[in-house]
Amino acid sequence: MSAQCCAGQLACCCGTAGCSLCCGCCPKIRQSRSTRTMYALYFILVVLLCCVMMSKTVANEMKEHIPFYEDICKGIKAGDTCEKLVGYSAVYRVCFGMACFFFIFCLLTLKINSSKGCRAHIHNGFWFFKLLLLGAMCSGAFFIPDQETFLNAWRYVGAVGGFIFIGIQLILLVEFAHKWNKNWTAGTATNKLWYAALALVTLIMYSVATGGLILMAVFYTQKDGCLENKILLGLNGGLCLLISAVAISPCVQNRQPHSGLLQSGLISCYVTYLTFSALSSKPVEVALDEHRKNVTICVPEFGQDLYRDENLVTGLGTTLLFLCILYSCLTSTTRSSSDALQGRYAAPELEVARCCFCFGPDGEDTEEQQNVKEGPRVIYDEKRGTVYSYSYFHFVFFLASLYVMMTVTSWFNYESANIETFFSGSWSIFWVKMASCWMCVLLYLATLVAPLCCPSRQFSV
Repeated sequence: MSAQCCAGQLACCCGTAGCSLCCGCCPKIRQSRSTRTMYALYFILVVLLCCVMMSKTVANEMKEHIPFYEDICKGIKAGDTCEKLVGYSAVYRVCFGMACFFFIFCLLTLKINSSKGCRAHIHNGFWFFKLLLLGAMCSGAFFIPDQETFLNAWRYVGAVGGFIFIGIQLILLVEFAHKWNKNWTAGTATNKLWYAALALVTLIMYSVATGGLILMAVFYTQKDGCLENKILLGLNGGLCLLISAVAISPCVQNRQPHSGLLQSGLISCYVTYLTFSALSSKPVEVALDEHRKNVTICVPEFGQDLYRDENLVTGLGTTLLFLCILYSCLTSTTRSSSDALQGRYAAPELEVARCCFCFGPDGEDTEEQQNVKEGPRVIYDEKRGTVYSYSYFHFVFFLASLYVMMTVTSWFNYESANIETFFSGSWSIFWVKMASCWMCVLLYLATLVAPLCCPSRQFSV
């Protein structure tokens, strides 16, 4: 029985049933989801490795508890204390291997529309061999000649890719805001209760945005000093008012009747969140109090004790950060997201108002799902065609690899970066988040103003 189980698992590693592993207790899962889950697990595995490489605590523990540590390091030519296997340079190499892995599969899966071809079978299976390939690529990056030139060049490639990844998330956020308003507005034609839903959600989002800005003004500013925080809060609050006014202006309403306060409320909430995240990422400011003692200013007093517990902050913060990155990757790789980036939208008359509009309508389950009560644990939902773009999926994970590389190494403060001080503040991370905030506002304004500047063109949002 044990031999049969092992054989089944090995067959699944080489076949298409990636996540089920022939286990009867596993829930039924669609093939498209199991494939994306397996690639996500590979991604998580490399991200965890990067976090370990950036941890001084782990390096010190290994040095103290592994016998003959220095001899082992010299034997594998990793330096006297394995310094080549830790720090930002090691993360750059490992992420280079992961990025190459996803980029190769991006090229391999170009223009695949059916899951029956050879390339589709490679994409959906052979997990054991792909894991070996990923490990070989990450390891091989350590043998690239002229490491200094490689690291300098790869840093700029990573920065560009990281910003593109941020840009895709912002574009999809703006598209989500427009889609939400259009879907619920379509429901008002048959049921006036959708007006109440629109008003309630809009009120909640503006209350959250306004309350967030007020709380930041209370806790991140002081009567004397904190001028930068005051300017940024005033600027971003003014931008929230600007996009709200533009969204309901008569000229925009004439060209885009679906434009309203729901979209601007959602963007305002996101601007508020990014402002909070940026202010939390600033290096701490220290000043002398009336007793000539150093005190931290421009941060909440209740947060100072929390920041002293570096292990708690690092563990929780890192986990939440990479869960958000993984969520962004998986939600950015659906067919609808790919269509949105290419400007393809459903016709307004086909919109059916739903509370959970981002999912398919009820009854969308395929025949395969309805006929697998006694069948295999994996539902083959791509017999008629692919349900997402394979190539675009790998491209997003390629960009995510670059974004993780830059984020873990604190962007351009890489030389002093380590995971224990990741959340203690960095000017690079602060300005990246502020730039993301302003980019989001500009993208949303562009969707409102573009139809006015180019009246002869058709814009669908």
